[in-house]
Amino acid sequence: MSPFRWDVVVVGLLLSLPVLALGLRGDLSPEEVAHRVLWCLAAGWAVVAVLRLATTPLTVAGTDTGEEPSPVVVDNEHSPAA
Repeated sequence: MSPFRWDVVVVGLLLSLPVLALGLRGDLSPEEVAHRVLWCLAAGWAVVAVLRLATTPLTVAGTDTGEEPSPVVVDNEHSPAA
């Protein structure tokens, strides 16, 4: 998964809003803001990865082949032995 996907960038920007606000207010230097925004992007990547893992449906081994299951053929021509 690319760290520059749109969902990763959006979550990273949302997480970096407080850092950007502190930078605009003057509490953080531009170097500190740049460093912390990169960490926010990494945290956004981690959040999206965990959410994708949590929302992916589980598949049972051997059932997700993409083929239709074969119909069950019942042989009714012969009667069972008495």
